[in-house]
Amino acid sequence: MAFNFKFTPELLKTAEKAEKLCTEKFAETRENARINGEKVLRAFIENKVSSAHFNPTDGYGYNDAGREKTDAVFASVFGGGASASVSAIARHNFISGTHAISAALFGILRPGDLMLSLTGRPYDTLSGVIFADSGGSLKEFGIKYAEIPFGSNLHENAELIKACKVAYIQRSRGYMLRQSLSVSQIGAIVKTVKEINPGTLVVVDNCYGEFCETLEPTNFEIGADLAIGSLIKNPGGGIARTGGYIAGRGDLVDLCAQSLSAVGIGTEAGCTLGLTREILLGLFLAPEITANALMTSVFASALFELLGYETFPKYSEKRVDLPLAIKLGNREKLIAFCEGIQAASPIDSFAAPVPWAMPGYDNDVIMAAGAFTMGSSIELSADAPLREPYAVWLQGGLTYATGKIGVLNAAVSLLGEV
Repeated sequence: MAFNFKFTPELLKTAEKAEKLCTEKFAETRENARINGEKVLRAFIENKVSSAHFNPTDGYGYNDAGREKTDAVFASVFGGGASASVSAIARHNFISGTHAISAALFGILRPGDLMLSLTGRPYDTLSGVIFADSGGSLKEFGIKYAEIPFGSNLHENAELIKACKVAYIQRSRGYMLRQSLSVSQIGAIVKTVKEINPGTLVVVDNCYGEFCETLEPTNFEIGADLAIGSLIKNPGGGIARTGGYIAGRGDLVDLCAQSLSAVGIGTEAGCTLGLTREILLGLFLAPEITANALMTSVFASALFELLGYETFPKYSEKRVDLPLAIKLGNREKLIAFCEGIQAASPIDSFAAPVPWAMPGYDNDVIMAAGAFTMGSSIELSADAPLREPYAVWLQGGLTYATGKIGVLNAAVSLLGEV
């Protein structure tokens, strides 16, 4: 698809109208970025980060000061301050958010325990971790699983909550059109769960939500026991090339670390190979980069609403995570939208995204992501399973200016001359 940065006057007029509709949300996003940026800077200063912490280690990585300092900074950020009783591990050898969640679940669950999802069926890639009949799933280790539909009355499910070891919350919508959860909503869920069963551990899949608000689920006033995410999403700031994090209660984080490495080793080993600098730099930039991605998403929501499409969430709604779902209606439109995003990407703009049987998914998936880091969804990207209701999920945008161009090009690809 040829791309020349030229859009029709009609589309540019619609885009101008969309931006005016977004004025209030843009201002809220910028203010959130200011508060979060200050919080992250404070974490670096209070933990006395030095350039010496960027020195690489190899082999076993014993006494790697950079690894330890990175954990401390993440703990400060996700605990809400240096005094918060939150610890963290941030590691390049988490290959994805799913991997980090898997390590956490295997770290804190034991045979006979019950995992209860409070937000319906978890994201597609966790199906194997939980349900598979082979390969070493939770099911194979005798860990039970139950779920209640998203939005269910928790008191009506009190017996399940009393019986469960882990209450699992997926903050973002995944490949669904349900509402994403705000941190305050998560806090209300945590409070109810703890009232019903103080011993239940509340674990939050925090992917796509970091820095979209000024609190995180593991902040003291919210009270989740663990929050987990990917470094090629929000907290990596477009700099980290791989990795993930687990933050929360210190004893639980230690169990997760032993699941990742080996029992008896935990956080005491693991070389950094010179990647500490990019993980910390990415975290430092993350509030600003996340704000750019949020503004791109809000603009896209307004534009496609004006073009007659249903969006989830609408541009005027409170934003609590990055993904925007746009209901397109059929396979051809979905593919055309993704082609438009790919053609406006800095990397592989000449490539055509093709649906394929991606590991971990039940349906063919199409992904448009001309990104500097493969699969990075803090960079402008669009993806979807090829199934009803043929919605596309848009996320990312390292800069608002280039994100806006990508969104406009997707509109042209979808609709032709707009």
